[in-house]
Amino acid sequence: MDLGDFLIEPGRKVNLARIPTDATGSYRKKEEAEEKLVKDIGRLAELQELLYASATHAVLLIVQAMDAAGKDGVIKHVMSGVNPQGCRVASFKEPSAEELRHDYLWRCVRELPPRGFIGIFNRSYYEEVLTVRLHPELLARQNLPPGCLGKKIWEQRFEDITNFERYLSRNGTAIVKVFLHVSKEEQKRRFLERLDDPEKTWKYSPHDLGEREYWDRYMELYGEAITATSSSWAPWHVVPADHKWFTRIAVADLLVRTLKEFALSSPPVPPEVKKSLKEARRRLKGGG
Repeated sequence: MDLGDFLIEPGRKVNLARIPTDATGSYRKKEEAEEKLVKDIGRLAELQELLYASATHAVLLIVQAMDAAGKDGVIKHVMSGVNPQGCRVASFKEPSAEELRHDYLWRCVRELPPRGFIGIFNRSYYEEVLTVRLHPELLARQNLPPGCLGKKIWEQRFEDITNFERYLSRNGTAIVKVFLHVSKEEQKRRFLERLDDPEKTWKYSPHDLGEREYWDRYMELYGEAITATSSSWAPWHVVPADHKWFTRIAVADLLVRTLKEFALSSPPVPPEVKKSLKEARRRLKGGG
């Protein structure tokens, strides 16, 4: 699998209608792909341990997608081997009254991963240039002063987000941004599956069906947001999502490659601890 096929180079204009939602041809057999996922999950666990021990870097995985694209499943399966002590997941839904009294990045900043951690944003501040842009009433709820509501508000938000991500990158946080690109037909199939399967009905929300009516507009907005904010320090990857098993492999591979770039190793043992090792062995072997 060549992840370069999914990478959005800075400056590239994105038209999601021309990007495939199915890339399963990268593997001859599904079983071959599943074997790779198992290996990547194991490797991810090893690299996360080094990340946690070194406490010099952090990773922020941002997952954006239309409803039913598989965000929860990606997080559940890809991170299944990771030590929960070094991983944080934050989901961003409708903002609270307190959050609306702050700038739109505030609630996400509070959830940023500290050094040594992998942080996962299930949706993110990108909703501010997607859902909020589509529904003006949501922007009105933010109670912004008139001077902040000019014609260039979305262009300014793209600029602010890009600069914010550059700031994070310069301070040791690697940002992995993925858009799970599911087709409208596959979303329909998954919605029907939720309605027909009693064990999955809880996942269905009438709101999801309402947002589906704006599909074409969402594709335009996502394309504009990805085009404007894919940078060398925080590039976007548009990952085909019509097959969940493929999506999970791609995201796991991205995380493994990102952690490898840190070239981490076990931290050195402090001199004062080294001096005590011999005495510790003696006491333990002596039954102490």
